Amino acid sequence: MHQRSILLISSLLLPLLFVAAQEPLPKGDDSTFLLNEVVVNAHQTNLRWHHLPGNISVLAGTEVQRGDGNSFASILHALPGIYMHSGTYATNRIVIRGMGSRTPYNTNRIKAYLNDIPITSSDGISSPEDIDLDGIGRIEIIKGPASALYGSGLGGNINLSTPAPLRSSFTARLQVGSFNTAKASAGGSYVRDDLKISGNVGHIRSDGFRENNRLRRTSLLSSGRLEKSAHTLEYTLLLLEMDAAIPSSIGKTLFETDPGAAAPNWKAIEGFKRYGRGVAGISLENRLGEGWVNRLTTFGRWTESYEKRPFNNLTDGTYGGGVRDRLSFHAERYDILVGLEWISDTYRWRVDREEAIINRNSETRYHLNFFTMIHLRPSPKWNISLGGAVNRIRYRLKDRFPDNGDQGGERTFPLTVSPRIGINYAPDSKVALYASVGHGFSMPSPEETLLPEGSINRGLKPEQGWQYEAGIRLNLLHGTTQIDATLYRIDLHNLIVTKRLTDEIFTGINAGRSRHRGIELLWRQQVFYRGHFPGSLNINSSCTFSQNRFVDFTDDGNIYDGNQLPGIPSHLFQTYFDWKPLEPLHLGVRFQYTGKQFINDANSVTADGYQLTDAKVGYLLPITTSGRVELHAGVNNATGTHYASMLTVNAVAAGNAEPRYYYPGAPRHFYIGTIWNF
Repeated sequence: MHQRSILLISSLLLPLLFVAAQEPLPKGDDSTFLLNEVVVNAHQTNLRWHHLPGNISVLAGTEVQRGDGNSFASILHALPGIYMHSGTYATNRIVIRGMGSRTPYNTNRIKAYLNDIPITSSDGISSPEDIDLDGIGRIEIIKGPASALYGSGLGGNINLSTPAPLRSSFTARLQVGSFNTAKASAGGSYVRDDLKISGNVGHIRSDGFRENNRLRRTSLLSSGRLEKSAHTLEYTLLLLEMDAAIPSSIGKTLFETDPGAAAPNWKAIEGFKRYGRGVAGISLENRLGEGWVNRLTTFGRWTESYEKRPFNNLTDGTYGGGVRDRLSFHAERYDILVGLEWISDTYRWRVDREEAIINRNSETRYHLNFFTMIHLRPSPKWNISLGGAVNRIRYRLKDRFPDNGDQGGERTFPLTVSPRIGINYAPDSKVALYASVGHGFSMPSPEETLLPEGSINRGLKPEQGWQYEAGIRLNLLHGTTQIDATLYRIDLHNLIVTKRLTDEIFTGINAGRSRHRGIELLWRQQVFYRGHFPGSLNINSSCTFSQNRFVDFTDDGNIYDGNQLPGIPSHLFQTYFDWKPLEPLHLGVRFQYTGKQFINDANSVTADGYQLTDAKVGYLLPITTSGRVELHAGVNNATGTHYASMLTVNAVAAGNAEPRYYYPGAPRHFYIGTIWNF
């Protein structure tokens, strides 16, 4: 896919958005976010947050666009139990309740959805951070193996939604900052009668603060909805193109003396990754009768990628699609939902060195998931959910370079059953108690399913686990104080370990068991709210204390029983002050403390904890009765903290060189910008 294809589509979309500029914007904003009023759909049935039988985290409205609008990590860190390693714009790893911490360079063990469309690729990789935050209106996250409705995903689910427009509008942003970073975007919505269309086109470019660290990314995200009395038709379209240089990780000496340096071998060949992605889906929702609703979604997706690396070059991509259907019935005392999700994807990859092919393969995955959920409300105080899923998964490997013998074949995994039960007791609008027990699993990635010589690893089993959680929600002082506190424990078995044999060869092994325990706290406080100075002040804070240990783990004869899993902060704290002293003036300040992390399974190497401070000030100028302009400026890492924003756990040293564990975090950097709203 070429950049001009996105620009062509955007040229067709933007005239619609400009037409929308006729209608005035509403007065006020949604910076005050009262949790007890939030309706979530993560259990695929609309429930108020206060009555959910389990822990679900929600970000919506202005919370999604805080800061510079580019950092997905700072947004996710506002929620407890979630940590995002962010080495560069193109190299990230999301860890939820300790799951996925040992994956080398990307996110797996987590499933991601966009408007109910699966966007996790067939090789098990989720990259929700690819999507421009300007196009996202809502993020819902289910943590741990607690969802019976989304198939595999031990770490949980990240569900992204585009904004639901209430009126026609147009928005444009222009922002520049340190390291020659520039962002331009335009979007908006068109609303007329039963038709609602929204979209966003954005481009970001940056040279980065490190050598060989440039980024160029262009994206388009659009959605629409046509609603009639008996049915609703929706569409979603995502197109993305990225060209990112790769500075890679560095050893301790460079990290401490020259953090702006790239790894010498990556710098020497000017390593990079070029990446194109497309997702498209159509949903038809039919209201079949009193209480009955059926929602059918069909979708297709593809990716194309080329990565130039010091040791070889990787050309890979995926194409496929599927169907997701759910039938639900709503009554006063209960809800029933049944559905299925079928996905067929083909992942193909070719590895070459100096233009000589080393291997070439394709793997097709067929995944069928039947799921059901029942919500029982014997009284207004109780909500009991009973659910389960049955999954069938089959792989077919084709060896397209059989010079060393045909190593293709098929493997069908046994049926996997994942039950779930959750209970919520809310005696009044101030207090709610909840508990849940759920099972989940994660399938190995294509690299993990193959033995080092390239044949199918038939002995590898899916990773499975049980999660137990209990918590309390408090809604106090007339809705100005909301607290959500959760205790959890996750027991994993058949633990899949991505074993790195060399820089270029990985495989997977079942290495025993691990246990994840933690305490999560989310506190949102409206300190004061006045129509004059000092205006309004809101504080959002999150805390996570976790202990993630190997219970039974032996690797190459080394026994790691009792050791902490690497790549997981021992504790994480973030608080955000949202102060609006006067009607046009807005100030946001974020403080984050990240605790110590182990870097290897032996727990012999650690990364120190660190503190970060970000600040942003904005001023709103009404220019017409139907439009306004916001001027803003900000600073990230205001204290100039030296820290590692991402760790490559269990990095292998080449010869006498140091293991390259560290991705340095950006030093103090600034940005200024303007946003036009009509």
